[in-house]
Amino acid sequence: MPNVELIKITKRYDNVVANDNINLAIKDGEYVSVIGPSGCGKTTLIKNIAGIIKPDSGDIFIDGKRVNDQPIEDRGIGYVFQNIALFPHMNIWDNVTYGPKVKGWSQKESTPLVKEMLDMIQLSTRVEAYPSELSGGMQQKTAVARALTSRAELLLLDEPLGALDVKVRAKLRYELRRLVKDLHLTALHVTHDQEEAMSISDRVIVMRKGKIVEIGTPFDLYIHPKNIFTANFVGEANFLEGTIAHILEEGSIVDLKNGLRLRVTIKNHKIDDHVVIVFRPEFGVIRDKDDNKTFNRLSGNVIEILYSGNIVRYKVKLVNNATIVFTISLSIQDPKLSVGDNLSIYVPPEHILTYPYPKGGLSKELSLE
Repeated sequence: MPNVELIKITKRYDNVVANDNINLAIKDGEYVSVIGPSGCGKTTLIKNIAGIIKPDSGDIFIDGKRVNDQPIEDRGIGYVFQNIALFPHMNIWDNVTYGPKVKGWSQKESTPLVKEMLDMIQLSTRVEAYPSELSGGMQQKTAVARALTSRAELLLLDEPLGALDVKVRAKLRYELRRLVKDLHLTALHVTHDQEEAMSISDRVIVMRKGKIVEIGTPFDLYIHPKNIFTANFVGEANFLEGTIAHILEEGSIVDLKNGLRLRVTIKNHKIDDHVVIVFRPEFGVIRDKDDNKTFNRLSGNVIEILYSGNIVRYKVKLVNNATIVFTISLSIQDPKLSVGDNLSIYVPPEHILTYPYPKGGLSKELSLE
């Protein structure tokens, strides 16, 4: 199980800096995913590690060895692409055994490993089938098996499920993780699908404009993101501007204008500091109008209702003219709200994030460009 380390990796394409002074360490046996807006440098990052392209500066280490000048075939990696690159004139067996044959392995050496791979991907009964006879999911599993039969211990996955339909993608993502963990591999998985990354990864890397913005566990990136961009990019969130009105022993009071005030747990601010308040839609709770709580109640009118399975999404225009979204599960409650209804939403202080107002403005910080 190799570890991977990148030190000050930079790659430019003319005036575009695709990877900008990136430092990264991936531990033995980790399953790490990379997400970010289109053009943020995700694929360039993984291609630098693979040796498909060469960085302009910086060093890449795999299992403690500097590999900048090593060809792809000597780096001990398996690479899986989005467009399923199987040989159409070869059946599954021949596709999966291609790597060992090219490396000059004997049939006695390669056969047990190939059989093990085919058993693990549950295609041992289809070894005579050709790619055109397989579903998209089966084809991609074959591509993964082919990448692993050369005894690669580092698996690089470049949008591996992007060409598959939603249901197949959802199932195969968990099979990929199982394979990686069962075989004690290290994996780096580039994807545009946040749900995919968050559901199978030990850690997730968030990139923007060629830089790594934040790295963390899926839980931490969702519940405790360290910056506004991550809070916006990972999942859905509400963003409200305010100023610090009071400093309390247990936190601070943020004034959102028009009588709206939120108590937050953060205390490291000063009076009149301009801040951004962030909370996830699922943390809003409908309050009875007779509830005498003053703080953490956001009053407004329902302007839109959308249903998605058992989740109902409400858009609310607050009395300060800001707009927020909150969601509820129909299995928990059915508030029977209609467009135009007035309501109050309580947001628990422990689920409110507070950030200093960004120097370049909130819109720029939230931009995916």
